[in-house]
Amino acid sequence: MQARDIMTTSVISVPLEGQIEDAVRLMLDHNISALPVVDAEGDLKGLVSEGDLMRRVRETDGPRRSWWLEVLGGSGDAARDFVKLKSHRVEDVMTRDVVSVEEDTNVAEIASLLEKHRIKRVPVVRTGKVVGIVSRANLLHALSALQDGALPEPSEDDRVLRAKIEEALKEVPGAVVNLINYTVDKGNVAVWGVADSDFEENAIRVAVENVPGVRTVEVHMGRLPAWAYGI
Repeated sequence: MQARDIMTTSVISVPLEGQIEDAVRLMLDHNISALPVVDAEGDLKGLVSEGDLMRRVRETDGPRRSWWLEVLGGSGDAARDFVKLKSHRVEDVMTRDVVSVEEDTNVAEIASLLEKHRIKRVPVVRTGKVVGIVSRANLLHALSALQDGALPEPSEDDRVLRAKIEEALKEVPGAVVNLINYTVDKGNVAVWGVADSDFEENAIRVAVENVPGVRTVEVHMGRLPAWAYGI
């Protein structure tokens, strides 16, 4: 099983020249905790996460540092920290050394990368451009498909079917596709994610069932509390 078989393909990103306020609004609107940062050509340049933003909040709650004294004393870290804490530009706050994978990266290798670098997700790139995200949740969904202690290897037909399912889900009214993930094994589809209501969950199920080639559908959808939408 490879990255392409489990990744979330509806990726929300923020432009390199964007403002931090833009990033925060995107995270709230789409209920996500990190955003790839891309340039005008769509190439991956960094990642901005809630962790990057929370550091700014924690710093303002703590004692004020005499950063200018440290700068005059020759501490480059102080100047760098000041930029991260005070700038309104995504480019200044984002993590630049982003761990990424390609579409054919093995799932086991992705799991090792998350563990090694103590990160929650990796962008999936094709010729430098982001085509998906694999998170810890995606890996857990893959593990649920374990058969006899081994992950199944999706056929090319399953991969084509997965792309058709993605398009079908985009037609579901109100569904937030970037919060939905699915695996396909011999035409059997398992869907995870969140939905606003039972009606929306049923609509997601029906959309997948109507895709030609789908044999069975298992739906495992949760609900988001009101505060998760910034209410």
